Amino acid sequence: MNETITPQTVNESSRHYIGWSVVAAAFTGVMVSFAPIVPYTFSLFLNPLHASFGWKRESIGGTFALAAITVALVSPGIGLLLDRFPPRRIILPSILIFALALASLSRVGPDIRQFYFTFFVLGLVANGTAQFAYARTVLSWFHKHRGFALAMVLTGSGVGSIIIPPVTQWMIANHGWRSAYVLLGGIALLGLPLTALLVRNRPDTGVTHEDHSTADGMTVAAVLRTGSFWILACIIMLSAFSENGLVTNLAAILTEHRITAQSAALALSVRGGAGIIGRLCIGFLIDRFSPQRIQTFVLLLSATGALILAYAGTSAVALVGAAILGVGLGSEADVAPYLLAHYFGRRHFSVLYGLTWTAYAIGGATGPMAIGRWYDRAGSYQPRFIVYLACVAFAAVMISLFLRRDREQTSHDKGVMTPVVPISLED
Repeated sequence: MNETITPQTVNESSRHYIGWSVVAAAFTGVMVSFAPIVPYTFSLFLNPLHASFGWKRESIGGTFALAAITVALVSPGIGLLLDRFPPRRIILPSILIFALALASLSRVGPDIRQFYFTFFVLGLVANGTAQFAYARTVLSWFHKHRGFALAMVLTGSGVGSIIIPPVTQWMIANHGWRSAYVLLGGIALLGLPLTALLVRNRPDTGVTHEDHSTADGMTVAAVLRTGSFWILACIIMLSAFSENGLVTNLAAILTEHRITAQSAALALSVRGGAGIIGRLCIGFLIDRFSPQRIQTFVLLLSATGALILAYAGTSAVALVGAAILGVGLGSEADVAPYLLAHYFGRRHFSVLYGLTWTAYAIGGATGPMAIGRWYDRAGSYQPRFIVYLACVAFAAVMISLFLRRDREQTSHDKGVMTPVVPISLED
């Protein structure tokens, strides 16, 4: 597709700027991706699956852990593909496989190995559907408003986490868990049309950013020799341990606290809604202030929210805890792509982002398994379990204090785009 555009369409502040269409398409894709569907509906199926097959929670939680481990292993490879090929060649097949795998869970039987295999497949394509796959493309379109553009894409996950859990819970209650999995497969396909039409990297020809110092970027080997990368990866891993350990069991935890299933599903939605507000604020602030300070603040919020949920005895307290948790939890991972591009450039951005996702997946895999094992041993979700998760989040806060401050800004805040000849919107 070729499109002749006016000077306003190369101005990031203009509503006619083509990059915002790419953001809208990415937002839609992320809204129905692995990120909001699997973690935020997983706990809704714990009780139905246990009732149907007698599976222990630790065994069921192991399927999520398998998916997370698979994400950890394949993310750098997906990143390599995204650095080398047009994004749609990776994203579109991933969406199709993801949707079919979700729908196939409706046919699962008493043999838990089938359940495990399906979650393995979900893990293979997870980051081909999520913000990970869209981040490099969005970065290629933005400089001045990079943080806000990334935040807009990431809020897609928040919107999905508001809408999808209650719809899933309604389907489980009225038509059974098998129909709910079919529904989720259909929801996952909603990201296909706009991705196919609009998601493409920005062509380099004719566009000039005053970002020459980081346009090419560091090699992967050079990045791996820096302390900042490993500190960032450690923060992400610890935060993911807390996040996935809590979110994947949140509905079951709250119902055990005598909170209704409907209120528990609502708490998941509130957490997602608060995440939207948090991410938009972070996106606005990160273009203006130190991302390390922002990161430390949101980690503190997530730890506080976890502590409140540990002792939530009423729906009101649970909703407050979920809201505070939502503003902070997961936001440390949202800062990561901004920091990666800022510190190390965009030459190997997706590979580096994939490596941080490996760290995220390691933490995400062990969190649900840990709390599942604790439950099976104690026979209940004791408050001290969630306190443990909060302590892990506080540990991430302490480590974040060692993350170096931003490099001195030179032309970053002065970056502008010059008027250009017509841009060809090819892959």
